[in-house]
Amino acid sequence: MKDGFISVAVGTPQIHVADCDYNAQSVIALMREAAEKGVKLLALPELCVTGYTCADLFLQNTLIDAATASLEKIIAESAAMDMLIMVGLPVSDHGRLYNCVAAVKSGALLALIPKRFIPNYSVYYEARHFTAGPAEARTMRFLGRDVPFGANILLECNQLPAFRVAAEVCEDIWVSTPISCSHTAAGATLVVNLCASDEFFGKSALRRDMTKMQSRKSPCAYVLCDAYEGESVTDMVFAGNH
Repeated sequence: MKDGFISVAVGTPQIHVADCDYNAQSVIALMREAAEKGVKLLALPELCVTGYTCADLFLQNTLIDAATASLEKIIAESAAMDMLIMVGLPVSDHGRLYNCVAAVKSGALLALIPKRFIPNYSVYYEARHFTAGPAEARTMRFLGRDVPFGANILLECNQLPAFRVAAEVCEDIWVSTPISCSHTAAGATLVVNLCASDEFFGKSALRRDMTKMQSRKSPCAYVLCDAYEGESVTDMVFAGNH
């Protein structure tokens, strides 16, 4: 923190689809690199602990349990770091699966923020696996403790109260009224979007323009991180645009 400014970074780890242990180690490597460079907030892509393109493997408890165990490793690694880490993984609660952002800081899980809008068109069929997260925050029992869970969560820094962070996941910015509009109305100054947005001709420019427009009209700083080539194992291609 210098002169009221925060160093923010995005990272795209090299991943192997459905190999949570490998992916966690890739995430931890980026965390260490960012911490060494003085980064205070690190954003990582949607579902990067498992991979976005796991398809029906998301229906297997083995994968979900492995993702939870990997998050525990990430949390433990963060203990010595003065850095907020936003990382994507699937989270199961009472028979429902959510596409979540885990907000991790200094050895603690601060919140789980679920994806609100689940795409189910074209090459996307997330509704087969995931449930839309609730707008209103509640608590979820996770990793042995009660954790805030919901889309309308703001994270505020005690040392710099003007640093108020909200998160959304990929499709949440593509809808007609992105939830980041509500976040900034509630006081968010930085919105982080964890996404796994595939490529087609012209989409990178479209994504960039949409992100800039959302930042302008909200107004807020808007950070988007995208999945990369490790996800390009199906008929979808990912380019890691940020």
